[in-house]
Amino acid sequence: QVQLAESGGGSVRSGGSLRLSCAASGDTWTQSCWGWYRQAPGKEREAVARLEAEGTITFLADRRFTVSRDIAANTVYLQMNSLKPEDTAIYVCAYKNGACFTDYKRFTAWGQGTQVTVSS
Repeated sequence: QVQLAESGGGSVRSGGSLRLSCAASGDTWTQSCWGWYRQAPGKEREAVARLEAEGTITFLADRRFTVSRDIAANTVYLQMNSLKPEDTAIYVCAYKNGACFTDYKRFTAWGQGTQVTVSS
């Protein structure tokens, strides 16, 4: 089974940048989908990015963000620039075999999340 662990969160000022990492353990597949989601108190889970292991970004919620991967390291990254207070949330990564879908319930592995706090 694939297990995921996020890191790289923290507190930054508005306009700052963070790079989140999602490191996988276990056997991942070349045909797979990696996702980033976020959830803030009182809000629904929101998709941030989805990336196929081959490298195709199938979804980006905001032009300030981008997602990339290092398959050899079994790691996917979420680069966030020009951060705003409304970006404050817990960011969680997810994994599934096969193609990406918009339905987050299709992901089979989830990390524990990392907190991102952006102050004004």
